[in-house]
Amino acid sequence: MTNGPRKARLYVSRIDPWSIFKAAFMLALALGIVILVAVAVLWWVLDYAGVFATISNSINDVVGSATANFDLVILLDFSRVMGVAVVVAAVEVVLVSIVATLFAFMYNLSVGLTGGVEVVLADQN
Repeated sequence: MTNGPRKARLYVSRIDPWSIFKAAFMLALALGIVILVAVAVLWWVLDYAGVFATISNSINDVVGSATANFDLVILLDFSRVMGVAVVVAAVEVVLVSIVATLFAFMYNLSVGLTGGVEVVLADQN
């Protein structure tokens, strides 16, 4: 008997696009939630540090506040920023899901030419 591990060579000859879509959707949804939390935390940190007010004052000093006041705090309101982040996250979820599914279809079409991906499975003793 041989003392080495048993090995099996397998080829991935087909990927189920529906399974890829479900997995990609869930991963993209998790990434979308991460994007929303990151934007909210970044906005709160910048607001607490007074960055928006400082930039607004700097712009008013450069442009001259005699004609019109530029208020970055009103422009970058939390609800507006989070609205844009929700739209970006939603677009990300849709695009990642669709692109991953298209790649699964393209892989299934290319398997006839390439033979698929070789996977070597080994048994550990």
